[in-house]
Amino acid sequence: MGWWQIGADTLAAGRFLVSELVETTATLQALERGTASHPAERAWFDTHRPAYRARLAGDPATAQLVATGLGGRWNADFFTPTPTGTSTFAEDLALVRRTPPDQARADLEVSRGGPLPSPLRRPDLPEKAADLLEWVWERIVGPDWPRRRRIMEADIVARAARVSQSGWAAALESMNPGMRWLGDSRLQVNPRPYPPRELAGASLVFVPVTPRQGWVSWDAEERRYAVVYSSSGVLSGTERPPVPDSLGRLLGPARAGVLVLLDTPRSTTQLVALTGQGLGSVGRHLKVLHDAGLAGRRRSGRSVLYFRTEAGEVLVRAGRPPDAP
Repeated sequence: MGWWQIGADTLAAGRFLVSELVETTATLQALERGTASHPAERAWFDTHRPAYRARLAGDPATAQLVATGLGGRWNADFFTPTPTGTSTFAEDLALVRRTPPDQARADLEVSRGGPLPSPLRRPDLPEKAADLLEWVWERIVGPDWPRRRRIMEADIVARAARVSQSGWAAALESMNPGMRWLGDSRLQVNPRPYPPRELAGASLVFVPVTPRQGWVSWDAEERRYAVVYSSSGVLSGTERPPVPDSLGRLLGPARAGVLVLLDTPRSTTQLVALTGQGLGSVGRHLKVLHDAGLAGRRRSGRSVLYFRTEAGEVLVRAGRPPDAP
């Protein structure tokens, strides 16, 4: 199994961040794998995958590049540079584009588990990878970035709350399949055979993405490590949970609907989009819920996110039928 030795200082200094390039790479990987886990994701694939397949049909070398670099057991490292949280999408994409061709081919050989076929023995692989990532950003991720960012920021608020309530071990074990805290300052990052790595004095970041993808990356020279994990949001993310009748009678259906949606931290803008209510109405409901101790709020980046408090959780659970989840 692959595990990292993480000292208390490194873990204490660990931080969450969002990355436009990481989100774009995760979206590209989702498009390549094409596996939907629920109807909302299937609808997303139906919308975007035909154009993606058409894009690759006209460029067989890029099709083989992404299938090898992101579609196998290991990601090619040059596809997944470790984010800093301070650079723009264009700056991060330039890192991919500037990858030396020999390094790109070596990374792909690791992903493939052997020598590359002749179509991948060419000098322009980094440019092709960057061009495809730029296409995914411009066509799919960029236009949807504000919504995706809100989902990721909400996840960060929820994870930070879990760290404060239950500690890092509980927060880490819920990130990616196969990730768990082993004790003795060891974090298992995946169940695959891989040499352990010592992170003493390194910087560690946790990066949510909205597709159901996850990986780890590092820059050994700069001593930077990243855990990319699937956030609690999904690609479409517009489903609304039902409002219990008794809760609707107690609070009013509109206000109860807002409280039910706060199972995940959400911004006012998200709640307006999900409920169809006006901004002023949602704002008034949130103020009443907050003043009553049923909702809390916390700033994340440029957003203020609202979430259910323990009292709010009790009230929502009490309103559900005994056999409801």
